[in-house]
Amino acid sequence: MRVITFVRHGQSQSNVGGVTMEHHAIPLTDAGQAQARALVELLPQKPSKVLVSPFERAQDTAAPYCAALGLETQTLNELKEFETFDPDLMQGMDGKQRRPLVDEYWGKAEPGLRMGKRAETFTEFAQRVNSFRLETLPQLPDGSVVFGHGMWTALLFWRVMGFTDYDNFAMKGFRRFQLGFPMPNGATYRLQEIASGIWRIKAEENIMRRMADFTA
Repeated sequence: MRVITFVRHGQSQSNVGGVTMEHHAIPLTDAGQAQARALVELLPQKPSKVLVSPFERAQDTAAPYCAALGLETQTLNELKEFETFDPDLMQGMDGKQRRPLVDEYWGKAEPGLRMGKRAETFTEFAQRVNSFRLETLPQLPDGSVVFGHGMWTALLFWRVMGFTDYDNFAMKGFRRFQLGFPMPNGATYRLQEIASGIWRIKAEENIMRRMADFTA
């Protein structure tokens, strides 16, 4: 039975309502850095492969783990978080100011809607996640560890459970699922392949409890 571990990055400046930054450059907070260090002893000690999103907050979450175990990583663009808005549209805004725009976007739930030149559509985001699910995931060796993002992981699990992502109904359903799905910073889940191409999702609650110690 193959087991693949998925880890959300530690707490970032965006997670605490910081001023809008470039998607790729959002850094970890001090708490997020502490979470990254704590994950070293909580994650598999002999991973077969480590994949990491190119975004800074995921790279910096993986860094202490890989340094401690002497591991090399593979950066995979498919793992990038959803680039929902062009940062230029939210320049100078903090989290509270961004919230009405985000709520309006998800309220429309138009998969082909692009919020600025440097944003991607929900359809494009879903295609990236599905590319990973259909092409990369089947090839990963048992014991692989993947460092990425909350919404990305939620959409992967949404698809693993059999839901679609291509229309207004599906997009609204995913958003309700994503908002209610337990995915705090540093959250860890394992995908267990119980039969060829059939996966079971297992939460690592003990790790989530440990991560919460740094943000309480």
